[in-house]
Amino acid sequence: MQSYHLYHLSHTDLDGYGCQMVTNHYFDEVSYYNSNYGREIEERFSEILEEMESRNAELNIVLITDLNLSVQQCEKFEQDLQNASTEARLLLLDHHKSGQDSYEGYPWYLLDDSRCATKITYDFFAPLYGEDKDLAQFVDVVNAVDIWLSDDPHFELGKVALGLVANSREINRIMFAKANNHYLLTLLQSIQPYFNQPSPHIALEDAIHSLKKAYFRDKKPDNTLSNLVSEHMVSLLTRNKERMSIKYKDYKGIVTYNIGNVSVVGNDFLVANPEYDFFMDITSRKTVSFRSNGKADVSKIAKSLANGGGHPNASGGMLAQFKDSFIYDRILAQTKELIAKEERKND
Repeated sequence: MQSYHLYHLSHTDLDGYGCQMVTNHYFDEVSYYNSNYGREIEERFSEILEEMESRNAELNIVLITDLNLSVQQCEKFEQDLQNASTEARLLLLDHHKSGQDSYEGYPWYLLDDSRCATKITYDFFAPLYGEDKDLAQFVDVVNAVDIWLSDDPHFELGKVALGLVANSREINRIMFAKANNHYLLTLLQSIQPYFNQPSPHIALEDAIHSLKKAYFRDKKPDNTLSNLVSEHMVSLLTRNKERMSIKYKDYKGIVTYNIGNVSVVGNDFLVANPEYDFFMDITSRKTVSFRSNGKADVSKIAKSLANGGGHPNASGGMLAQFKDSFIYDRILAQTKELIAKEERKND
């Protein structure tokens, strides 16, 4: 049997993750990617191409859902896959009318604005691999809210599920894409038992906090959600610290991106990893925060690198030349180049 691998790129809302719930049900060999519209789609597609070349499966299937492409993107993506070293096929399932021109120009582009993308995806695969009652119910909940069927009996439940995805930012999507995707798909799987309860939308809303805690607790002693999330983030950072490390003079630091709650996470990381001297978090607004645990005066680092300042253990500034990216490794490379440039200037 020919080996295959599915690369599923989808949107970052309930409908986007709903599409991935469908492929997660039907396929084993799947890599998940998520993107908002615009330039990020192209950056994610480049990541897929890189993984495809390294994995070297006999057949590669790139599935794009709940994202519409421009004609130019369609042309480029099709050409990229034709130039791939292994066999690759492309399929797009979407419901946004803004993709009409692309739909008319490419046979692999399926567009239907009468259903949400999750329902399109389910209706595409279920006849091939079998209907599933629970998954079909989940699909109907997503469809009710995504195309705003306010009279549908699933509509209020869909609103709660929509808010669940929109407000579940506990794991940073840029730094830890796979962990974030696993978190959201696990949450969506965990909400389905509430669908058949009396007043399911109220039951689910009341349960969301506990469902999140259950994910992050994972056999650990009970704690507040904030502390459990911080502990989880520190664990992720610790496991990935070598690839996220930087050097500034004789100091060793770690670079994060839009980490959130930087004082708590930064301090907890430095306590858990005493070989690190400072913690540096960059945001999409070009601001940067530094934290230390008494080993480095980050007010001096902030002044040198970011025209900023503050306290020896907590400082901040602005990286005027920073170019935002959707790929963490590019953010890290920029940071290293900024430090190298500053060190060359001071030589």
